[in-house]
Amino acid sequence: MADERLWQRDKAGFGSGEDTSAGPLAEQFVELTRLLLAASTPAQVLEQVVAAAYRVVPGADLVSVTLRAPDGTFHTPVSTGEVAMELDEVQYRAGTGPCVDTADGESPGYIRSEDLKAEKRWPDFSRAAVRHGYTAILSTLLVPDAAPPRLPGALNIYSRRPGALDSQAQDTALLLATHGSLALATTSAVSRADLETSHLRRAVESRDVIGQAKGILMQRRGLTADEAFDLLRRTSQDLNVKLAELARTLADRHTELDTP
Repeated sequence: MADERLWQRDKAGFGSGEDTSAGPLAEQFVELTRLLLAASTPAQVLEQVVAAAYRVVPGADLVSVTLRAPDGTFHTPVSTGEVAMELDEVQYRAGTGPCVDTADGESPGYIRSEDLKAEKRWPDFSRAAVRHGYTAILSTLLVPDAAPPRLPGALNIYSRRPGALDSQAQDTALLLATHGSLALATTSAVSRADLETSHLRRAVESRDVIGQAKGILMQRRGLTADEAFDLLRRTSQDLNVKLAELARTLADRHTELDTP
């Protein structure tokens, strides 16, 4: 308990002017730097940055990375949960949202909304996020000076607590994004092809198979996309089975599972 209290105090004090140089949060950044220096692929860099953001950003409940492909489309190669991919995808379909607007390179380096219930800029995304219980988001720019074939992206942090992603969280996220951008500059170009041939292919495949399962439920049950995803999520929780595994079973064996 003492270590946990120290961690929480250090996390809360980061960016506030309090000296935390000897605390566990500072140690996390030292460790992140070591891991990033050792990373040899974009996939490894992105995994380390996402994991670090989830651990150290005050208020972070869900983290993802948005990347833009050469054809202008966006995708989420790594995240800490399936819901992040779903919420990112809402923005990709709409063509706007904090993830898209930040990764498009026209933002001042970050976009933040502390209360999505009152947010008017991205109605489709805001409704979807609130429906899943996420009421705040912070997106920070990755690889801001990218030139083809390297493309800019965004580090996205979702929170269930309105106001949790404040200026302190923003400072921490910007520092993480800077670490990640510098590390990515020393690896091969960030592209969909690079990531799909890495061990992050599982994340891309999971997104695709979840989309297939949603399509089956939408057709067979007359559900909307959001209703189909909610049904999959609830069933995976009830059965204690990973969402991607449940979706793959439905996609592969849906004819066997049909009822008269």
